[in-house]
Amino acid sequence: MSDTKEIQFGVTGMTCSACASRIENVLNRMDGVEQADVNLAMEKASVSYRNDEVDANQIKERVEKLGYGLRMEKLELDIEGMTCSACSSRIQKVLSRTDGVNEAAINLATEAGVVEYDPSEVTVDDIIARVKKLGYGAVVKRDREEQKEKKEEEIQLKKRRLWISALLSLPLLYTMAGHLPFGLAFYVPELLMNPWFQFLLATPVQFYIGAPFYKGAWRALSNKSANMDVLVALGTSAAYFYSVVEMIRWMSASDRMPDLYFETSAVLITLILVGKLIEALAKGRTTAALSHLLNLQAKEAVVVRDGKEEKIPVQQVQVGDELIVKPGEKIPVDGTVRSGMTSIDESMITGESIPVEKMEGEAVIGSTINKHGTIRMTAERVGKDTALSGIVKIVEEAQGSKAPIQRTADRISGIFVPIVVGIALVTFLVWMIFVSPGEWGPALEAAIAVLVIACPCALGLATPTSIMVGTGKGAEHGILYKGGEYLEGTHNLTTILLDKTGTITKGKPEVTNFESFYDRFDLLRLTASAESASEHPLAEAVVDYAGKQETALAEPERFEAVPGYGVIADIEGHHIMIGTRKLMEREQLDYEAYESKMADFEQEGKTAMFIAVDATLAGIIAVADTVKESSREAVADLKKLGLDVYMVTGDNRRTAEAIAKEVGIHGVFAEVLPEEKAEKVKELQQEGHKVAMVGDGINDAPSLAVADIGVAIGTGSDVAIETADITLVGGDLAHLSQAVSLSRKTMRNIRQNLFWALAYNSAGIPVAALGLLAPWVAGAAMAFSSVSVVTNALRLKRVKL
Repeated sequence: MSDTKEIQFGVTGMTCSACASRIENVLNRMDGVEQADVNLAMEKASVSYRNDEVDANQIKERVEKLGYGLRMEKLELDIEGMTCSACSSRIQKVLSRTDGVNEAAINLATEAGVVEYDPSEVTVDDIIARVKKLGYGAVVKRDREEQKEKKEEEIQLKKRRLWISALLSLPLLYTMAGHLPFGLAFYVPELLMNPWFQFLLATPVQFYIGAPFYKGAWRALSNKSANMDVLVALGTSAAYFYSVVEMIRWMSASDRMPDLYFETSAVLITLILVGKLIEALAKGRTTAALSHLLNLQAKEAVVVRDGKEEKIPVQQVQVGDELIVKPGEKIPVDGTVRSGMTSIDESMITGESIPVEKMEGEAVIGSTINKHGTIRMTAERVGKDTALSGIVKIVEEAQGSKAPIQRTADRISGIFVPIVVGIALVTFLVWMIFVSPGEWGPALEAAIAVLVIACPCALGLATPTSIMVGTGKGAEHGILYKGGEYLEGTHNLTTILLDKTGTITKGKPEVTNFESFYDRFDLLRLTASAESASEHPLAEAVVDYAGKQETALAEPERFEAVPGYGVIADIEGHHIMIGTRKLMEREQLDYEAYESKMADFEQEGKTAMFIAVDATLAGIIAVADTVKESSREAVADLKKLGLDVYMVTGDNRRTAEAIAKEVGIHGVFAEVLPEEKAEKVKELQQEGHKVAMVGDGINDAPSLAVADIGVAIGTGSDVAIETADITLVGGDLAHLSQAVSLSRKTMRNIRQNLFWALAYNSAGIPVAALGLLAPWVAGAAMAFSSVSVVTNALRLKRVKL
């Protein structure tokens, strides 16, 4: 018998009642849907459906296929109480199955989670309550200062617990010296061997210091799962309670020495605490890149208000404020230079070491360093809207996301603990029945060693720690991965498709050649003066070139722009003509002697124009969108990595091939319309290529979305950056090869971690089952495995890109 259910969800992208009617009609025709109502004003859909014929996800997918969006919000949580990947997997699984939650990602390494949910179906309080019901702590993500204080408190607590545990466990550890074989045993005072004395030392360790393990185990078991805490609690409890039973037997028959394992349980807990403390300290270092970015922020700003200069905290700067920045100071916020000239070190944002010249009207980035002149600037983006805040946000989200390879590790961890408990039980029975019939001690030791050596902590940390360090390393070099999946996906790339304008080239025409058959200085002055009245991009290039030569311009007495031909102007009694062959032919000027020079420039992909003064040919000026200084080297680096490199452009084939030849690209797609760029990406994908599309303009956004990995040049449009999976902050194409290289090195690091985590458990379990591993040695090895995985991930901080 089917149940009728009702769901409500937000719908985005509706523009009129026709949109709402369309969604209603389609949903009402779906099998299993009884009634669908869509409210345009509220942007909400209400659907009644029979859950044996259709589910909520299918209904939402149908809306998305119609081209509308689902209104989802993101909730960032700090989660407490997770001890291994089984914990994070459990929370993620339960939240993902919660009505109204679209997706959940829980990260063990950052002890945080991101939940995408529909606010019309589920609230923040509902989500937090769901986590707490599983036995874990959850709060809305704290600000960074609170997070830092919380982490420091946790580390101090871990240190205190470790000191207490170590002081109580050391005497018990010494008793092991009395049991060494081959005549190596030390003298152990009788007091230390007294069962009561050992009981008094071990009990606080077991139940006070070890309380978190019991709480975690109960949490897991009550939710029908198992985690690291279950293994630790089972192993140490077996040793402790067996020793208690032996002590009671000794009290009733003191003629025999009891088999005590108090030292096993106490030393195990102490060694696990050592590992957890080292792990916590090492994990703190994985976020060092983020801390470094945060420390770059300016603390104060000098603002001009009511004609007076005032120093204020940077948080109080408002949009529109006039700020003064002196040499050596940090630019407080993003804005534009109002007056003054300087050079600014933007390396902390873009990764470029050479200072950038800035003058009136040019944009400056907050937190970069003013090197020379004093400038006045207007604040345009403050607080969370600055470039640095955006970078920090992207890095945080990337570090908290999950790569596909991590999901595999999570699935393994989810079934790992129950299997290990089964192996430990079989080990105990085999020892009791076949190896040492009737002897509890050896059987117990072997079973405890199996439980402890198999802890899945290392497996859970293998991926997220490497992702955290890798994304942080990228941010330091001006490479922003929007998520772990993109960091992973980049290593599979086989082909790079580069947009020409603004990516390979500077995206702005520049004068490349100026041939004069007249007085050079006068010709440049007259040419630039004529072009100063034009709004054409080529005219701007000529005027900029004259400005760099410090040429004073004159006001044209007459100006005429002739579309398709050029410009005509009268300046200081001279008649000036600048334009194409057609203009010279129309004015009956002979240019045959200079035709070969003109053709040479055009063969190089440049736009060349004749200049005539008073009906006499006086020169040629060539303008081109010039190649960035780093492009040729960047293409060569990509080829060294084994990648195929193509260029796509709307330019004519001659210009496109000239640019491609200059930078060393052989595959060229020329005369491609903006809407056709995405089709070129698909063509390469159909040939079996894994394609990264690299662009900077609004017209590149569709192809960036279609590509396996979309890469935006950070100096480009906001739309391109928003659509892309990776952003190269400084606009330097050389960072692209670094992004691919970093992805490959990170994935190699993750595979190393996963291999050693799995190999360690695979090798350790049989050794422990054979009784060749004392439980305390297994505990030390288990702690070492987690620390080694985090330490290996930290090696990424030192790799060269």
